[in-house]
Amino acid sequence: MLINPLTKNIGADDTALDLGAYRNNDGYRGWLRALRMSPEKLIDLVQKAGLRGRGGAGFNTGFKWSFVPGDRQAQPVRYLVCNADEMEPGTFKDRLLMERDPHLLLEGMMIAAHAIGATTAYIFIRGEYHRAAKVLENAIGEAEQAGLLTPETTGWEQPLRIYLHRSSGNYICGEETALLNALEGKRAIPRAKPPYPQVSGLWGRPTVVNNVETLCNLPHLVTQGADWYRQLGRGEDGGTKLFGVSGKVNKPGLWELPMGTPVREVIENHAGGLRDGLTLRGFLPGGGSTDFLGPQHLDLPLDYDAVGKAGSRLGTGTITVLDEATCPVGLVLNLSRFFARESCGWCTPCRDGLPWVVHILQRIENGEGTMEDLELLREHTIRMAPGNTFCALAPGAAEPIQSALKLFEQDFVDHIRGKACPFH
Repeated sequence: MLINPLTKNIGADDTALDLGAYRNNDGYRGWLRALRMSPEKLIDLVQKAGLRGRGGAGFNTGFKWSFVPGDRQAQPVRYLVCNADEMEPGTFKDRLLMERDPHLLLEGMMIAAHAIGATTAYIFIRGEYHRAAKVLENAIGEAEQAGLLTPETTGWEQPLRIYLHRSSGNYICGEETALLNALEGKRAIPRAKPPYPQVSGLWGRPTVVNNVETLCNLPHLVTQGADWYRQLGRGEDGGTKLFGVSGKVNKPGLWELPMGTPVREVIENHAGGLRDGLTLRGFLPGGGSTDFLGPQHLDLPLDYDAVGKAGSRLGTGTITVLDEATCPVGLVLNLSRFFARESCGWCTPCRDGLPWVVHILQRIENGEGTMEDLELLREHTIRMAPGNTFCALAPGAAEPIQSALKLFEQDFVDHIRGKACPFH
C-alpha cells in the first residue's frame, strides 16, 4: 500500500523529475482516470475522501468545488488558480513539492480543472521562489510539448492553458480574493464576500483557488480511491500531510506523515528532539499565525479538529518550537513586525493596530514597558479578532500574541519589572 503519495518521487538528490521519469513512475495515471469520470463524480469522490485544504483553512476540497455553478453552458469561462504564494512564517512545504516534483502539481491542477470545467489555470507563485518558478516553467513546457493539454488528449473543445504568475511578494496575496485582485493587476486587497470566488472570482468568472499541497494530493487520491485515502490518516482526517519543524531542534526539516500523527512523534522522532540542554516551553503548531500550545499538548494528534479543540489551529502544519532559552516576547515581536509590514492597509484594526502592537512589544522588550501595556496588548487582540477586520491577516497575527500572554505572562512581567530582557 502506497503510504507516501506526496513524496514518493522525491529522492535524496536535488533533481526535479522530468516528464519521462514522472511517467515511468506511474505519473499522469490519476489524470487519465479522472478523464473517464464525469465532473460530478470526480467532485463527489474528492468530497468523500475528506481531502481538506492544506493551505491553512482546512475546508473540504470537494465541497469547495461543488459551489461552482453546474451549468457550464451558461458560464463556460471558469478559472483554476493554484495558490503558491507561500509566505506564512515558518512554512516551507509547498516549495519542496514545486521544486522536486513539478509534474505532480501539474497533474493535480489538470484533475481539478476537469472537475470544475476550467480551461485556463494559473500558478500564483511567491516572487522569491526563483528555482521553483524555473522548474515549473520547464514542466509546463514539457506537458505542452507532449500534447497533454490539447483537446485531443483532454476531450475538451479547447486546450488547457497553464500560466505561471510571479507574485509581487505581499503576504496578503495568500488570501484568495486578494490574490485574485493581484492577478487582475489591481491592488492586492481582500474582496467582500459573498459573492465567493466559486461564483464570481477572477474577472467575475467562477474560480477555484487551491493550495499547492492540496492539488498534489489529487493524482493518487483519484487513482487509489476515497477509502484508501481516508485510511492513510490516523484519525478523522484522511490522507497524509507535510509536517515541518523549525527552531532549536537537532534536525529541522519536513516529513510526509499520516494526518493525526502526534506532535511528540514529529518533534522527537523526526526532528531529533531539542538540542542538548534545552527544554520545550511551547510551540506554534501550524505556522506563525497560530496560537501557542504547551508541553502538555505533545501527545496531541495533528489533525484539524483536535488542534482546534486544544485552542489553536493546524494551519499549514509547520511547527515552530520555543525553548526555555528563547525569549517569547522577542519571538512574538518578530512575528508581529512581519504581519505589520505585510498588512494591505485596507482596514483600521490591521493597518493601525498591528504597528501599535509592535511599538508596545518593542517597548517591553527594551525594558521600557509598564503593566498597563499588557492590558493594551490584550485589548488589541480583541479589536483584531475575527469579525472586526476585513480578512484573516490581523486575527491570525493576534493568535500568537494572545496565547503568549496566557502561557508566558510571567516573561512579560519580568521584562517590565526588571527593565530589561532577561534573555539577553
